[in-house]
Amino acid sequence: MRQLARLFTAVDQTTRTNAKVEALAEYFRAAPPEDRVWTVALFSGRRPRRAITTSRLREWAAERAGIPLWLFEESYPIVGDLAETIALVLPAPTRSHDDGLSTWIGRLRALDDADEAARKAAVLDAWDRMPPVERLVFNKLITGGFRVGVSRKLMTRALAQATGREEAELAHRLMGDWTPDSTTWHTLIEADDPVADTARPYPFCLAHGLDETGPEALGAPHDWRAEWKWDGIRGQLIARAGAHHLWSRGEELMTDRFPEFAGAADWLPDGTVIDGEVLAWSGDGPLPFAALQKRIGRKHVPRSLLAEAPAVLLAYDLLELGGRDIRARPLAERRAALDEVLARVPENAALRPSPLVPFDSWADLAALRGTARARRAEGLMLKRADSPYHAGRRKGDWWKWKLDPLTIDAVLIYAQQGHGRRANLFTDFTFAVRAGDDLVPFTKAYSGLTDAEFREITQWVRRNTVQRFGPVRQVRPAHVFEIAFEGIQESRRHKSGVALRFPRMSRWRHDKGAAEADTLEHLHEMLAAYG
Repeated sequence: MRQLARLFTAVDQTTRTNAKVEALAEYFRAAPPEDRVWTVALFSGRRPRRAITTSRLREWAAERAGIPLWLFEESYPIVGDLAETIALVLPAPTRSHDDGLSTWIGRLRALDDADEAARKAAVLDAWDRMPPVERLVFNKLITGGFRVGVSRKLMTRALAQATGREEAELAHRLMGDWTPDSTTWHTLIEADDPVADTARPYPFCLAHGLDETGPEALGAPHDWRAEWKWDGIRGQLIARAGAHHLWSRGEELMTDRFPEFAGAADWLPDGTVIDGEVLAWSGDGPLPFAALQKRIGRKHVPRSLLAEAPAVLLAYDLLELGGRDIRARPLAERRAALDEVLARVPENAALRPSPLVPFDSWADLAALRGTARARRAEGLMLKRADSPYHAGRRKGDWWKWKLDPLTIDAVLIYAQQGHGRRANLFTDFTFAVRAGDDLVPFTKAYSGLTDAEFREITQWVRRNTVQRFGPVRQVRPAHVFEIAFEGIQESRRHKSGVALRFPRMSRWRHDKGAAEADTLEHLHEMLAAYG
C-alpha cells in the first residue's frame, strides 16, 4: 500500500506525461507481482465492489475525529472529495503496517459478508495504521472512487517500459474479462504463450474530432473513405472456437443482452472479429438511441423488448480473419475482406455492412453530411484508405465530422458546487424553459464554461440565492445560457417530458433576459423534429 500511495502522489502532483509514465514504470518494476496485477486492474476500471456505504464512512470518520457530523458534511463540499475529506479530518495514526495492496484489498473484500460492527472495527483499524496519503488511497478503494489522471494508454506505455514488451501486444493482453482472481502477473503480462482467451477483443481504434475548418486540409478526397457516424453502441463481434462474444468499447461483455447475434458462429468463418455499431433497428433505418438504451442495463432482455427494439450490428471493419490478426493491413483491404465475409451472411441476419458514403469532392460530402440527422446519424466518419487499425486514438488517419449540435436557450434556476479542483465553485446547474408564467426544469449541465466564467457565476450565485436544499441552491431566474446537445428524446421521468443527450453549456447569453428564454413548446417542437 505504501508503494501505491507513493505512485498516487507522484502521478497526482504532475501534469507531465513522461513523468507519469516513468513513475508507473518504476512501480511496475519494484512492486510485488500480486500488487502489480491489482494495480493494473484498478487503473483499467476493475475495482472491487464497494462493501460500505459512504454515509457510514462519514459517520465513522466524524466520530473518530471527534467532530459533529454536520461539521464533516460542511467540510466535504469545500474539499470536494470524500476520500480526501476523511483522510484530512482523522487524527494521526498510532500504529503502522507493512502490508501490500493485495492484502488490503483482500481485507476489504472479506467485509462483504461481515456485520456492521465488524466492518466498522476493520475500517477504524486501517485508518489508525495509515498515514494520510495511504488513508486517501485506501478510502478511494472503499468508496469505489479510485480514479487517477492516467489513461489506459499511458499505463500500457509504462508497462512496455517496465517489461520490454511491445505496447500493442500489452494493450491486447489487457482486454477482456480477466480479474486478479482469474489471472496472475506472469500469465497476464510475462508469459510467452498465455492461456488462449477465445473471447478476448482487440483494443478499439478511436477517432479525433474534425475542427470547424472542415476536411479540406486532409488532402485529396480519393484518399479517404466516408461512412455515417451512427448513434449506437460501439462493439466487437467475435466468432472463435464455435462460440460468439459481443464486447462494448468499455470492455463490457454484452453477449446475453443481444441474442440477435447468437447465430454469429454459424454465419462467420471461425476466427473472425468484426468492429461495428450496435443499433436498435426497424425496417430500413435505426431507431432513436433511447430505444437501444432500454436494453443496455439489462442482463436478460424480455421478449417484448426484443420485439420493440430489435438490434443489428452495422459492421465497418474486419480485425481478424481465419484466426489471423489483419489490423496492420490497409483499411481498403480490410473493408474488401469484410464485404466478402458479410456476403455469405443470411440476408435476414442481424449483421450487415455499414454503407460507405460515395463522394467526389469535399463539397459533395459536406452536402451529404447535412442529411445525417434525418438518417439518425451523428455525422460522418472519415478514414484514410491506407490506414491500419490503430490501438486507441492516433491523430491523422481517422476523423469524426459530427453535425453541429442542437441548441436551446434556457434559464439557470439551481446551482450546486463541483468537486475536485472546482470544489469551491458552483459548476453543476439545472436549467428551465418557459411555460406561460412558469419555469419548467428540463436538463442539468456542468461543462462548457471557462474557469473565469465559473468564478463569475459562482459570485453571482452566492449573492442571489433564494433557498437552499442541502448542497443545492435555488437562485433568482435571471441568467440565460445556450445549451447544446446531441439528441432529444421523450421521457416520462422528467416534468418537461424530454431528456437531452450530452447537454452542455455552449455560451452564456449576456444579451438575453429570462423572459427571452425558449419555451416548453419549442422544446417539444424539437422533440417532434429530431426525437
